[in-house]
Amino acid sequence: MKEPTGTTNLRQVIWASSLGTLIEWYDFYIFGSLATVIASQFFPKTDPTAALLATLATFAAGFIVRPFGALVFGRLGDLIGRKYTFLLTLVIMGGSTFAIGLVPSYTSIGFAAPILVLVLRLLQGLALGGEYGGAATYVAEHAPPGQRGFYTAWIQTTATLGLFVSLGVILITRHSLDSDPMASIAKFNDRGWRVPFLVSILLVIVSVYIRLKMQESPLFAKLKNEGRTSTNPLKESFGHKRNLKMVLLALFGATMGQGVVWYTGQFYAQSFLENACKLDFDQSRTILIWAILFATPFFVVFGAWSDRVGRKWIMLGGMLLAVLTYRPLFGAMERATALPEHWPVAAGSTSQEELQQLPNGDRLRKRTEAFDLANGMHVVGITTDTLFQHQPETPSKSTTSITKSVPTGTYWKLVGIVFILIIYVTMVYGPIAAFLVELFPTKIRYTSMSLPYHIGNGVFGGLTPFIATLLTTMYATDKLVGLWYPIIIAFVCLVIGALYISNRIDPDVND
Repeated sequence: MKEPTGTTNLRQVIWASSLGTLIEWYDFYIFGSLATVIASQFFPKTDPTAALLATLATFAAGFIVRPFGALVFGRLGDLIGRKYTFLLTLVIMGGSTFAIGLVPSYTSIGFAAPILVLVLRLLQGLALGGEYGGAATYVAEHAPPGQRGFYTAWIQTTATLGLFVSLGVILITRHSLDSDPMASIAKFNDRGWRVPFLVSILLVIVSVYIRLKMQESPLFAKLKNEGRTSTNPLKESFGHKRNLKMVLLALFGATMGQGVVWYTGQFYAQSFLENACKLDFDQSRTILIWAILFATPFFVVFGAWSDRVGRKWIMLGGMLLAVLTYRPLFGAMERATALPEHWPVAAGSTSQEELQQLPNGDRLRKRTEAFDLANGMHVVGITTDTLFQHQPETPSKSTTSITKSVPTGTYWKLVGIVFILIIYVTMVYGPIAAFLVELFPTKIRYTSMSLPYHIGNGVFGGLTPFIATLLTTMYATDKLVGLWYPIIIAFVCLVIGALYISNRIDPDVND
């Protein structure tokens, strides 16, 4: 049995661990929050859909390598300690994010741009693969018996708050570049998007300073003093039948479903609002910001509740609700933002035109037209790419897309729907750190819990926006077709978890 950590010291532990983890999530999520802008910067502009898919694939690549980061840094964490390992991951993440903000655009260096971004994105994924397991383990090993769900839930809030901060910084930057809204948007899309990446280095410096003052986890320090730390964490984690069984059960009975619920409720919801519902940049992001703000306290609510009733049914309940209601909820978002069959214009239109010279000698004309509809919806019709091959008199390709902003009543309805989606996230995510910590012995905990977490979240969850968007491009007549991927994965996980996961709460059994 371990001695409870003092209240003041425990608050410092949670603060230091959470701040660093929040910054890592901020760094990791800026990329996804700016997917459409990054698509236009680092990929050819002649096919916006292909550029977006390529950007989402690059975004997903960072998730796919997270399990490798879990193995590399999990092993280090179980060999040398929690503190210095997730200090290292913080530095790698911050440096990679800062570097993305410095990469020249596709128009400047061609295909070298997306290659550099991919490499940096992979480094981000490796770093995050080592960060989460270390932070969750560190807090859990400081928490008093019977309160791990409550205390580790604070770490769980950092993923959502990291997204919240990234969206806030993006919007503040976007609106501060010029007093004229159209000019500010143009400046942001040109160079201003780099600011959220570059400022992350300041946040990392502050967090590194705070983490340097942290002490090693008492449980790990005790094992180290007694000479009982693992000599081969990878072999002990995955070479022993009982522990491997727990790793597989954690993956297929918990983290796989938790991952798709997490990324559907936040990232795919944002992508759906922007790309399927054609909602404008500001509204799609502020809707998510409000929903996150209202829902975030429920991570702690469900984490604390799991200390009393067990982790299992809270997590599986979130998956069940997702399976049953995803299509109705996303369908409601689609209907709320649908254009009327006839477009009665309530006010006169305004237009703006821009001509861009491409490196190969072609020209790209972008024309923007804005007008208000009688139902209160504001519509912007954008000719995104009228491509002229060398001669401006001979257009070879022209496509038109539409973005809209909805009236106040519809806006808050959308906030409410996304709030429900994020409540599901809090149910599956709030208790899961305590659940994973309690599955594995202290000496191999960092390695053992990190791998199933990052496969479940990084591979199954991280691929959600890409696969869902890809499905909607393949079956364009059904905007909800992309939801079948998270629904199927969550259902399979729900069945396995219901049959094989124990609801026992015994936080000290492995210590």
